[in-house]
Amino acid sequence: MGLMFPRLARNFAKNGYYPTDEATLERAISALAPSAGTMRIIDPCAGEGVAIAEAAHALGREDVLVYAVEYDRERAEHTRSLVDHALQSDVFDTLISRQSFGLLWFNPPYGDLVADHSGSSQYQGKGRRRLEKAFYQRCIHYLQYGGVMVCIVPNSCLDQEFSGWLCNHFSELRIFKAPEQQFRQVVIFGIRTKRKDQDRTVPHGELKDHFLAIGTGEKEPDELPLEWTLEPYTVPAATGEVEHFYRVTLEPEQFLEETKRLSGLWSDFGLHFHHVGSQPRPPVRALSSWHLALALAAGAISGVVTSKTGKVLVLKGNTHKEKTRKTEFTENEDGSLSEVRILTDRFVPVILAWDLTPGSEHLGKIMRISSSPAVEADPQAPESSPEDEVQALRLAAESARFPTGHLVFTCGVQAAVADGLFNPATYIRRHFAGDWGELDESDRRMNEAALHNGDRLFSSYDIDAGSETRLWVITEADRSVTTLLFPSEY
Repeated sequence: MGLMFPRLARNFAKNGYYPTDEATLERAISALAPSAGTMRIIDPCAGEGVAIAEAAHALGREDVLVYAVEYDRERAEHTRSLVDHALQSDVFDTLISRQSFGLLWFNPPYGDLVADHSGSSQYQGKGRRRLEKAFYQRCIHYLQYGGVMVCIVPNSCLDQEFSGWLCNHFSELRIFKAPEQQFRQVVIFGIRTKRKDQDRTVPHGELKDHFLAIGTGEKEPDELPLEWTLEPYTVPAATGEVEHFYRVTLEPEQFLEETKRLSGLWSDFGLHFHHVGSQPRPPVRALSSWHLALALAAGAISGVVTSKTGKVLVLKGNTHKEKTRKTEFTENEDGSLSEVRILTDRFVPVILAWDLTPGSEHLGKIMRISSSPAVEADPQAPESSPEDEVQALRLAAESARFPTGHLVFTCGVQAAVADGLFNPATYIRRHFAGDWGELDESDRRMNEAALHNGDRLFSSYDIDAGSETRLWVITEADRSVTTLLFPSEY
């Protein structure tokens, strides 16, 4: 069989892109056979679309619907000319119907995943973090039961975890060495089968050990045959319809079209920034600065405002209600303590200002003005600056009852503080001073003992930070670090 696109069927690496070489592609396709009816096939890492287009022509182009996803714009444009449906997108930014395809051509990007500290890793597993595994976990569900997978990956990917996945998800597994060995690739064929329905001629353990030995280099698989003489892998006919096949976020071209259709991004600007069709009545008397600030925060004053100095701002004000907690202790006649928790409504103004001053260095920037939640302070005390707050925390650490180490916030706490949901400084100072918060007497005694025997110190405080109502502060036993976290992050 001769390839239709020999000029494009070349093997090179560019930004993690490893297209299937001509020899491997031709021999792998010869192992496939069509079935009666319309077949639906997909390549989630299509590159220039050559491999999946060749597979479609080998199966009978008129009976095949071809789907493809490619991240690179230039390669995606070429893919669109070869297939029926193509997306220019990261496959993790797509929504594709599960169990809708009879053939999964799987030649993913190769390489190790970088560390992800955001808590949103694409790879969910305990083994070596590899791109191939992340793509496999994402794409395996596209294949219908009874569908065929052609998997082209480097043999180093075949660790304990990946080999186990293959053996659990597929029957009639066969593995071959690719003719082109620049990247030490192997070609794996299999039919997706429910584990309870698998009829194995080779025991599961032996098959997995065979894959592991190839992955470690202990065994060398047979080379993919020039002519396929084994039972072919029949691509089943499509069942049902593809309900979802689209990119979640807009493509740049789509975004441009929507912008032109709406005549800009601010077609409803007037709806949000002033009261349409109503003329505000002038006040009875001149407003004071306090009245102006209150009206602005309440959203009564919005729109374009020009100051006497020539500064032009687009303003939008709003106010939301938060609850502050206060705990009081009273001594009973028998000497015991009664705890009373008081919830108080607190109105928090939030003002957004968009700087449109011509020639300003801040042109186009959005400023956010809000009163950050904090514990009640002396109204006569001067307002503290961020530098004052840092200095106060530094002094609190120096006078703490124990070495505090480095101060660390988890991602959730850091986001809540950045959004102005609560002020952590108060709780840090309380923890440093040995005020352990809302703990029972047993836990308090453990903390006091830990001050002397060097165990971990733990505090718990009631807060009001959106969905989070409790803050934990933990100082490790070696006193190297103090961490602020929400219980949901533990």
